[in-house]
Amino acid sequence: MLNIIIIAAGIGKRMNSNIPKSLHKLAGRYFLDHILESAEALKPSSINIVVGYGAEQIKSIYKHKTYINFIIQKNQMGTGHAVQQAIQYLSEKESKENLTLILYGDVPLIKIETLKILINNCSEGIAILTNMINDSRGYGHIIRDKDDRVLDIIEDEDSSEIQHKIQEINTGILVASTPKLKYWLSQLNNNNKKREYYLTDIIPLAIKDDVFINTYKLNSNWEGLGVNTKIQQVQLERLWQKQQAYNQIKKGVTIIDPERFDLRGKLYCGQEVFIDINCIFEGDVHLGDNTYIGPNCILKNVHVESGSIVDAYSHLQEAYLCKDVRVGPFSRLRPKVELGQKSCIGSFVEIKNSKIGDRTKTNHLSYIGDAYIGNDVNIGAGTITCNYDGINKSNTIIEDKAFIGSNSQLIAPIRVGQNATIAAGTVLTKDAPREQLTIARTKQISIKNWNKLRKKHTN
Repeated sequence: MLNIIIIAAGIGKRMNSNIPKSLHKLAGRYFLDHILESAEALKPSSINIVVGYGAEQIKSIYKHKTYINFIIQKNQMGTGHAVQQAIQYLSEKESKENLTLILYGDVPLIKIETLKILINNCSEGIAILTNMINDSRGYGHIIRDKDDRVLDIIEDEDSSEIQHKIQEINTGILVASTPKLKYWLSQLNNNNKKREYYLTDIIPLAIKDDVFINTYKLNSNWEGLGVNTKIQQVQLERLWQKQQAYNQIKKGVTIIDPERFDLRGKLYCGQEVFIDINCIFEGDVHLGDNTYIGPNCILKNVHVESGSIVDAYSHLQEAYLCKDVRVGPFSRLRPKVELGQKSCIGSFVEIKNSKIGDRTKTNHLSYIGDAYIGNDVNIGAGTITCNYDGINKSNTIIEDKAFIGSNSQLIAPIRVGQNATIAAGTVLTKDAPREQLTIARTKQISIKNWNKLRKKHTN
């Protein structure tokens, strides 16, 4: 039986922001999203979030998670006080399996595997997660005896000069026997410089009760880093992103520069994938074997099959690219786009809610919206499917092997027949029959003695 308490009541004064601290973002997601992902994976009996500043905003965002108990900490009087507010939601069962895990809304990157190890290290007592950092100012310091046993955790404000130099710090994350935790919490006092109730004060109480304090020291110290300032937020973002880049590189992906890589979701890669600089991946992105992603691209919820190329400065959202497709540079695919095998989408082409057939080419300066385009179609430069009349969206259908001349406008709803040719500069308002050339242009005239308007020059 596992209870989880997440302390997320802080305002984050040093962030210089009016957003609740746990709702700041890292890798495109709220801090609290990261924490809940790990918490939920443990399948606990209860998840309890202690909120204070911005409580209604936090509750509104997570109202769909009806299994979460939200507890209001009206006055922020320390971490011990925060946990005291959640006692009523913890199981009363006297059992060594009845454990409570404490997490924090500003320590977003703790891994599921780490938490499992910590829980397994708790044997009817306490297990605390520690970290080694060079600059330990602002953190609670782990005090050990000559036999390496934990004696206490001293908050930085209350530390001596010698204790200030201790590099092993408390992450704040711990797991404890629920019945014993309740008992220790009832004995806390606020006799310290900040006049707060520290959760760490349960450590000497546990030792007094002959309870052994287990510890688990992080292998990757970025996991346990908290965020108190915007600078720390940026630093943690880059640490995390670099780690994600290295994870992909270990799997065989070529990432030109891990310092210029951003993952804000999940990235699944096949073999021989190449990713150039400054690419952003959001949501779920799948890259097949031998795919190439050029510099400065953004892919959000995109599936790219093998052999396809997304060239520089392209922006793709909710698109499906079949095998050997070429997109870009400077292309934009909006939601609900499917590109057939060996199709080509070129520079400054925008497509939305459309299906493009195999080997079809739209190489330059075109807008395709709400369209079904068949195989082996050529779309000339400057072509526009006029799909919106101000009220309704209408469809354009272009059948196989049609040729659409440059600077054509197709006024939907419209159909272009198989192997039809649309002459350049055509404004098509009626269906174009198959196997025929269709031209729709105004008559060209030239006016003699035309007096071109000119600006009047004044002294």
